[in-house]
Amino acid sequence: MADSLTPPPAPVIAPELLALRDQIDALDRELLAMINRRAGLAQAVGEIKKKEGSVVFRPEREAQVIDGLKATNPGPLKPDSIAPIWREIMSACRSLETPTRVAYLGPAGTFSEEAALGYFGSSIVRVPCASIDDVFRTTAAGAADFGVVPVENSTEGVVARSLDIFLTTPLFIIGETSLFVRHNLLRKHNSLEGIEAVCAHPQALGQCHGWLSAHLPHVERRPVSSNAEGARMAGLDPALVAIASVRAGNEYGLHVVSPAIQDDVRNRTRFAIVTDPLRHPAPRASGHDCTSLVVSVANRPGAVHDMLIPLKEHGVSMSRFESRPARSGQWEYYFYIDVQGHPDDPRVATALQALRQACAFFKVLGTYPLDVH
Repeated sequence: MADSLTPPPAPVIAPELLALRDQIDALDRELLAMINRRAGLAQAVGEIKKKEGSVVFRPEREAQVIDGLKATNPGPLKPDSIAPIWREIMSACRSLETPTRVAYLGPAGTFSEEAALGYFGSSIVRVPCASIDDVFRTTAAGAADFGVVPVENSTEGVVARSLDIFLTTPLFIIGETSLFVRHNLLRKHNSLEGIEAVCAHPQALGQCHGWLSAHLPHVERRPVSSNAEGARMAGLDPALVAIASVRAGNEYGLHVVSPAIQDDVRNRTRFAIVTDPLRHPAPRASGHDCTSLVVSVANRPGAVHDMLIPLKEHGVSMSRFESRPARSGQWEYYFYIDVQGHPDDPRVATALQALRQACAFFKVLGTYPLDVH
């Protein structure tokens, strides 16, 4: 009996491994000291910005920092690993200057929250909102410095509500980020039996249409304000299941009954970062920029073709073209256009001026660094 209670001998650690661990521990202490030195410099920069009245967050500056590091990376660290590491460092340093309040579609565990954390880093004040409309309202009212709103999905296309609000909001776009979206079926019990309804945002229901039709063909599909809200509901009622992220499942104590049920394995959602132009200036040129517009033209033959001629004549590339009905009852449309480049580029500025003259309605939604990280 005594032998059965004797603990097993401690594993023998090779001297070479111990030596490497000691080196890593020493480097970690050096890294922490250097990061704190960087934080001190960021605080000094913050004091100067306060005196000048300039803003803390400059997306084009952070993009240039990351681009420079990737260009000089000697390895073995992969280039794709650099951006998230330095975003967290810059987020922590930025928070020493002033807390950054970021609004997004809540509650906790949404993909919008994940996009906000991926873009700004985790050292932010989170402002979850009940709807996309509330994200715009909260940011416009000044209760948040920035808002994060979904604008496009690789499976379901544009997020119509976001595009419609861009027509009238005073906010403009200062950044973008895209997120790989992995949808999971979540439930209080780890079973597909006895399910009464699937609760998720309408976009998620559409992105998982094939899987739901094959595996839960007779179960109600119940649209809710966000996937995380569906997870919250599923945490309260065992007859409900949600489509959401693993983070949302952990937040509300749910099992992953079926992982990765999205129909497109490459499913991604693009998010826009919006702010009030009276409080935050437009980003300066970073070298890889996008300018987003919404325009309309008179309802006459050839009007759309004529509208696009200035872009071709001045060598400006169009990367996105979407249409939305104007709801005027006259079969008129608004066109959402992304062009490559920044208005500081004379070619882009001339093309946009010519385009403005060809349009009945013309609004620049924002100019910002492309999400290339």
